[in-house]
Amino acid sequence: MLTCLDISPLFLAQTSSSSSDNTITLIFVALFLGLFVWSLAWVYSDAERRGKSGCLVVLIILFFGWPISLLFWLVFRPG
Repeated sequence: MLTCLDISPLFLAQTSSSSSDNTITLIFVALFLGLFVWSLAWVYSDAERRGKSGCLVVLIILFFGWPISLLFWLVFRPG
């Protein structure tokens, strides 16, 4: 008899993924983190080349949300 505290069927259903699914997920996460770190490093160096504080620009991008604020920097960066 299942009670509200017995979650074993739910747990078993969630752990039945294959190792290839885990590998694909790990590759996706690694690529995403690589893109994230690379884009922040690029923004830092781009801001420094344009005479702005690279640390400040990176912090602003992180604070306001990475993908949207990165696009905002690409459009409105100083000439």
